[in-house]
Amino acid sequence: MVIGPSEALPSLRERLDSGVELHTFTEAEALEALDHIIRTKPRIVALETDFSSTSRGTALINRIKDDPSLIDCEVRVVAHDTAVNRLAVRRSSGRVAAAVVTVVDEPQKPLDQTGTRRATRVRVREGVEVLVDGYSAALVDISSLGVQVLSQKMLKPNQRVRLSLPEGKTAIRCSGSIAWASFEMPKGLPPRYRAGIELTNTDPAAVNGYAAKHKKT
Repeated sequence: MVIGPSEALPSLRERLDSGVELHTFTEAEALEALDHIIRTKPRIVALETDFSSTSRGTALINRIKDDPSLIDCEVRVVAHDTAVNRLAVRRSSGRVAAAVVTVVDEPQKPLDQTGTRRATRVRVREGVEVLVDGYSAALVDISSLGVQVLSQKMLKPNQRVRLSLPEGKTAIRCSGSIAWASFEMPKGLPPRYRAGIELTNTDPAAVNGYAAKHKKT
């Protein structure tokens, strides 16, 4: 299987051995590619190098890596304009398993996990839903300066958003911007976006009260 930008697929096909059966998917068809991988368990999955470092490429690699049923699936990162394949392996149960690429960047971590936190981040209990631009999102953690959410709706870094924290018949309303975002393909769950939102124009006391009320115990 080969996955990458549509304009790079012809050269990527030429890089692999002739005579083998190849299935190609564009980078926009990552979900279709994952479905095909799960169903057919191909021996090799080749990703174009630029695609492999995108959020969708990273999510796809992590999804394959974390699925025990795909342990024999070899993942390669291939540059369409050079003769080098970058390849690495992981170990499972004390033996070398199928190759899983480790050369791509890890998804960016939430800003509050690196450096010094400016406000205490509170982990909330499961099932707390908030609204981001009118769309429902699961709240992961919260502080007076920011929140982390899981959303089915696409979220992009630097995107300006409106946030609503429901409180009975009322709501705490804030504005903010997406500080970081990553695309995930968790096993058994729909694809989603994990994002950190830096809050602006908000009432810190009200947000802290909301955090205390919904804190995970």
